[in-house]
Amino acid sequence: MDYRLGSGDIVHVTVYDHPELLLETRVDEQGKIDFPLIGGVTVAGESASTAQRLIADALEKGGYIKKPQVNLIVKAYRSKQVSVLGQVNKPGKYPLESTSTISDLLAQAGGVTLEGADDLTLIRTQDGKSQRTRIDTQSLFQDGQVDLNHQVMGGDVIFVPRAAVFYIYGEVQKPGAFRLEKNMNVMQALSLGGGITQRGTQKGIQIRRQGAQGQPVVLKAALTDPVQEGDVVYVKESLF
Repeated sequence: MDYRLGSGDIVHVTVYDHPELLLETRVDEQGKIDFPLIGGVTVAGESASTAQRLIADALEKGGYIKKPQVNLIVKAYRSKQVSVLGQVNKPGKYPLESTSTISDLLAQAGGVTLEGADDLTLIRTQDGKSQRTRIDTQSLFQDGQVDLNHQVMGGDVIFVPRAAVFYIYGEVQKPGAFRLEKNMNVMQALSLGGGITQRGTQKGIQIRRQGAQGQPVVLKAALTDPVQEGDVVYVKESLF
């Protein structure tokens, strides 16, 4: 699918054997360019090849040049941009030069950082309403679910949040904060913490979690229990 011109784009136009008609200009807010001899030409919404033909037709119909050979190149894509924000290596605004997908934009932004989550949010505004679509990037890239690789549009925002973390402390080798992986259980969490020290005990493992009303909850944990975002896994010291 060819790129469609829009207001703000910078175009470079030449006419073969007529250097006096060379033009480099910006598509104005009305979607037009002001071309020598023929004046305003509406190019917004057109491909480069169609815009070339419109200029050539106008030059010929005006009696200026017989069978003109017009060439139009987009020098700067400014009308359609996508913002890539959050945990990517090069956050910013990126132009849509052609049909682009989420993976295309992530590649332009240098990929997701080590702190990035395994999902992202595509934010799109249509008819004045903001739509948010959550996309599992692991399913997209590792499982090859190409239907998740949405085509992006001008004005879209791709946001990659920071990965969820949990905390582990007490009698473990490496207490601290760790990235929460999918379907992680207490045993896997302990392995990230380097395992239990000689002074610790499996019998006294607790999970300290925020309850539904925001109150702290302390749970006795088995090794197969799931770990949730924000959990604190605490390993007690053995009394014997």
